[in-house]
Amino acid sequence: MNGASRGDSVGGRETGGHEPRPPSSSTVGRESSGQPDRANSAEQPWPVRSVAIKVMQWIDRLGSIWVEGQITQINIRPGARTAFLVLRDPSADMSLSVTCDPDLIRASAVPLQEGSRVVVYGKLSYFTGRGTISLRVTEIRPVGVGELLARIERLKALLAAEGLFDPRLKRPIPFLPRTVGLITGRASAAERDVLTVARNRWPAVRFEIRNVAVQGPSAVAQILSALAELDRDPAVEVIVLARGGGSVEDLLPFSDEALCRAIVAATTPIVSAIGHEPDTPVCDLVADVRAATPTDAAKRIVPDAAAESAAIRELRGRAAAALRGWVDRETRALAQLRSRPVLAAPLREIDRRAEEVERLRTAARRCAEHLIRTETTATRHLREQLTAVGPAATLSRGYAVVQRVNGTERHVVRSIDDAPAGSQLRIRVADGAVTAAALGTHALAPKPDKGRN
Repeated sequence: MNGASRGDSVGGRETGGHEPRPPSSSTVGRESSGQPDRANSAEQPWPVRSVAIKVMQWIDRLGSIWVEGQITQINIRPGARTAFLVLRDPSADMSLSVTCDPDLIRASAVPLQEGSRVVVYGKLSYFTGRGTISLRVTEIRPVGVGELLARIERLKALLAAEGLFDPRLKRPIPFLPRTVGLITGRASAAERDVLTVARNRWPAVRFEIRNVAVQGPSAVAQILSALAELDRDPAVEVIVLARGGGSVEDLLPFSDEALCRAIVAATTPIVSAIGHEPDTPVCDLVADVRAATPTDAAKRIVPDAAAESAAIRELRGRAAAALRGWVDRETRALAQLRSRPVLAAPLREIDRRAEEVERLRTAARRCAEHLIRTETTATRHLREQLTAVGPAATLSRGYAVVQRVNGTERHVVRSIDDAPAGSQLRIRVADGAVTAAALGTHALAPKPDKGRN
């Protein structure tokens, strides 16, 4: 096997081919005797030895695998035939015991030491007596700087494809944060630089400091824990990740995928100040603000009190000058207005306008009176015409309106056909109405045709 089968995770998680699938219950449920297991239940539990044997059988089926991790402990006893190592996953609080031939460590092209990243090839063993797992390795490959840089580039490509470098995702830093979260190494130059510069610029700023390991196998886990704690604190308005410069291996925790995704998921704006200007770990690309150095980060998170005071003084001076200029302009304009004749004798125009208003009121009154008289005469004439052509005038001359009464309905009789014999009639005259009954009808004789002889 070769290293090509390993994954590309920068964080140092286990790599290899397809993960072995646990055997089915029928396969796992056989002990070394080859006899099928009895049913497992509360009434028929498996003894510890059966469980231990099942775990051992499943681990045996894994075969040899490639594993990547960071060496946190090396123990080679003089004269011993076995060397003991501990591999740790930098992205999680997990470790694995490893055994190998001491000559395998001595023969490494790169001296192995605590903190070295390696890829090992070996077979897992399960010790039923202690219930522990150990990896017996037959090959150890140090992970070189070139490989680490290649993995970092692959991680950058992955995160860029997901849009995590998009400037639109960057959150603005508050102008004057009251509390700043600082994640850095204990008693480090980065911590000293941030605190000194920030407090010189704005003495009232308050810091919540979380000292963590900034390199080595436990760095990622501690940084993630501190980041989560500060992000949950409602008083913290911005978080600074600060570390001095170092080698690629030293800065590797800040290119861990889990840390980068945690920075993106945080709700608090984050400033990344890792290394020096040439150093660009992946967390610089996902952070809301990238600072070249810890000192630069301190300048970015708080304003300079002296500079702000000078700016305020300048603005106050400009505002006062602008106000004085405005007062001078308005004073000159007011003097020009006062010199106008209309302002010299202001009541003259008012009197003239008052006379004009009175004249218009008199004319309006005359027009209104004339209009009322004209319309009154027209109304009287219309009333007289209406009375002359109305039914009341006709009835007063001896005419009557005859209606046939049918229940509650009344119909005007216009023909003898409308009032057959026996019909109940209502005859309206000028001063009232007469109820009558039709005894019969008589048709009028037709008029002679004037066109005939």
